[in-house]
Amino acid sequence: MDWGMENRLSRLIQSDGHCFFLPIDHGYFQGPTRRLEKPGETIQPLIPYADGLFVTRGVLRACVNPQKSPPLILRVSGGTSIIGKDLAHEAVTTSVQEAVRLNAAAVGMSIFIGSEYEFDSLVNLGKLVDECEIYGIPVMAVTAVGKEMEKRDARYLGLCCRIAAEFGAKVVKTYWCEDFDQVVHGCPVPIVMAGGPKCETEREVFDFVHDGMQRGAIGLNLGRNVWQHDYPVAMMKALRAIIHENASVEEAVDLFEDEKKK
Repeated sequence: MDWGMENRLSRLIQSDGHCFFLPIDHGYFQGPTRRLEKPGETIQPLIPYADGLFVTRGVLRACVNPQKSPPLILRVSGGTSIIGKDLAHEAVTTSVQEAVRLNAAAVGMSIFIGSEYEFDSLVNLGKLVDECEIYGIPVMAVTAVGKEMEKRDARYLGLCCRIAAEFGAKVVKTYWCEDFDQVVHGCPVPIVMAGGPKCETEREVFDFVHDGMQRGAIGLNLGRNVWQHDYPVAMMKALRAIIHENASVEEAVDLFEDEKKK
């Protein structure tokens, strides 16, 4: 691996081989998402606990302090909104030169396997990887699920992740699912978890994150379960303990409860 590529990845993936990314890119298709109406205020107390920030260039420039920012994964795909016809109809919307200008450690884009726009998103991924290789910038592929793709089982996600790796992604972000180890074992590049089933309690979140880490994920890219929570810093610290300290679910729950009291 080229020195620049390896250096950028080492800024995101910590010395223990694990990582915790904080995504705040939701507004690129959802607009002012609940509790992310003012991104700068939302993330300010969370920044110290994030290994990386997944963000669009607009919010980055407007809301993130360049002197107090973790390494960046720049969201470079988009083109549709939540009220549009099809969320899968994306294109690359931000140049690699812009990623260099913003000192991004990596770039991220979505692919939509099984959708009407599968071909478009995969060709976009291939072209993005080609250009990023010139500059030594890693690409994180996001195995997105459009409105018509409700299936998130190991067979489907394993297919998505393997294809992303085959196209040259250095890291793949995907959903947790049952039998998650099957997804990980079929993918030759590191996988980070984007989320899992809809959770009603903190323990449910800790359960699937812990399970995914035990089954081979290198980390987490989780947003709404953190910054939409009533106690976001407590969630961040508890999840970080699972990822970087191999904490059990019970230990994470205890840490969360202790942090709530502060």
